[in-house]
Order: sequence, then C-alpha cells, then structure tokens
Amino acid sequence: MSELYDVIILGGGPAGLSAGLYAGRSRLKTLLIEKGQAGGQIALSAGVENYPGQMLEGESGVTLANRMAEQCGRFGVERVSDVIRRAELSGEVKRLEGGGREYLARSVILAPGASPRPIGCENEARFIGKGVSYCATCDGAFFRGLDVYVAGGGDSAVEEAMFLTRFARRVTVIHRRDVLRAAKSIREKAFANPKITFLWDSVVARVDGSDALSSLTVRNVKTGTLTVISAPEEDGMLGLFGFVGYLPNTELFRDQLPLENGYIPTDADMRTAIPGVFAAGDARVKSVRQVVTAAADGAIAAVQAERYLTDHG
Repeated sequence: MSELYDVIILGGGPAGLSAGLYAGRSRLKTLLIEKGQAGGQIALSAGVENYPGQMLEGESGVTLANRMAEQCGRFGVERVSDVIRRAELSGEVKRLEGGGREYLARSVILAPGASPRPIGCENEARFIGKGVSYCATCDGAFFRGLDVYVAGGGDSAVEEAMFLTRFARRVTVIHRRDVLRAAKSIREKAFANPKITFLWDSVVARVDGSDALSSLTVRNVKTGTLTVISAPEEDGMLGLFGFVGYLPNTELFRDQLPLENGYIPTDADMRTAIPGVFAAGDARVKSVRQVVTAAADGAIAAVQAERYLTDHG
C-alpha cells in the first residue's frame, strides 16, 4: 500500500520549496514532487538581483533554487521526480498518480507554476537566458544601455516596455497589429515616452547569435517582408522580451477546481474550494508573480495546511 503523507507539494519552484521548508520545520511528513529540476521558471534566470538575502556577489536562478532545496532536505522533506497524470483531490485522502506510482496525502499544496507563452519564433528556446526573457523585473537590469525589443501589445507588454526604459537605451515594441490592445491610459504613457518606439503589423520570425542574442528577423504580417535587426557592433547583443501571456500548469485540475482564465482562485490563506487543498505561486490568481511572492504563498500554504491537519486530527 502507498505511504500516507501529511502533505504532498506538487511543484518544486520557489512556492513549492518554500512550502516544503515550512512544512518540514513543522515536522509534517512531507513529499515534494517535481517533474524537472528544482526552481521551476526561476532556474531559467541567468541572474537574480531582487530576492531578499540573496548572495550579493552574484546569484543565478539555479543557485538560489538549489539552496532552497537543500534547506528543505535539512528538515526532512522527501523529494521525488515524477509527472503527475491524474489527481483525486476530494475526500480526506488525496491521491496523485504518476509514472507507475500512486501518492497519498491528507493535504495537498498545488504549486505547479505557470509558463510564459512562447513568442513563437525560430531558435527561441536556444536564447532563453541569453538575450530572450519573459520577465522585465527579473532581467531588465542586465540590459543596461542596450537596445531592447518587446513582443506583444497588451497591458503587460506595454507596461513592461515602460519599465525596461529605466535600463535600456531604446525599447521597441513589436506588435502584430497597427493598434495596441493595452488600455488607453497605458497607451498614452507609452506614446509619450521618448525612449519607446513601435514596429507595427510585425512579428518576430527568428532570433540569431552565437553566445548571446545579436539579431532578430522581423516579418511584416501584411506584406510578408522580412527585416533583419542587428545589435550595434559595439554592443554585441540585444534583448528580446516576450509578453504574449502565460500558461498556468493547471489542466490536471480543470475538472475538480474552479479556475479563472486557467488560474486557481484562493483566499488569502491559500485555501482552494476543496478542503485540505491549497495553492501557491504563479498558478494562483494574483496580481504580482515574482520569486518573493511565490515564496510567501508557499509559506502561508504550509502554515495553513498544518492548521488544517490539526483541526482534522
């Protein structure tokens, strides 16, 4: 018979690792299930500058995640690599089925994260962390004094473009239409910013470079014309930020939990609509998705899971 855990944490990003730390310190029998490497999306960040207490001499997403994982291990959290294909979240015992194995727990913390929707250009994956990014707050400072391009035209894309002007020499918004989808107030601020220009009716078709991104091939959607944009020789690289949406990793729970645009609604204590099931991190309905907010979610979820278990003996 499968072992019964006090809490199973699904996802090994900052939310899941923080939840593991708090659950372990509460002496709960805890299992953390992650399908990939520790850290989730943060592991793709070449540098981290905005996490409290990070190593000042230099912190990457991988080093931060590894230290979080080591903390979990110190407090007895078990970790397993598996892909969960089926979940039964109702009832007193929650069941998760992976690759030939079943996991049982009295409570579950869902921290599956959300993945940036790809821009959809050729070679995109090759340059993630080497010029291609999906988070201006995370990576904007690494492009000080460089030319930066933003793919997208909604609220997030335009707001992030304005944020990037704090660091970049120039910011060009590449949008497939001839009018922005962003709210009027946001558009007006962007149009008034002298560091922002717009490339209309266009999409990024391809990205190229050697060790770092150094050129974009842009296609005009009306004429089909291809234009190559290269970084100035003295710079050697440029930046491309994609803001065309996120894809929360919640498909597994669609038939059991109410979702809002794919995201899991919770209360302030990370409780979902199912007793004993909590959610934390980027897959949760929230306004700010950063490492520090994910870690806070995880801590709250673990504390509330411990209280749930105490109340339900």
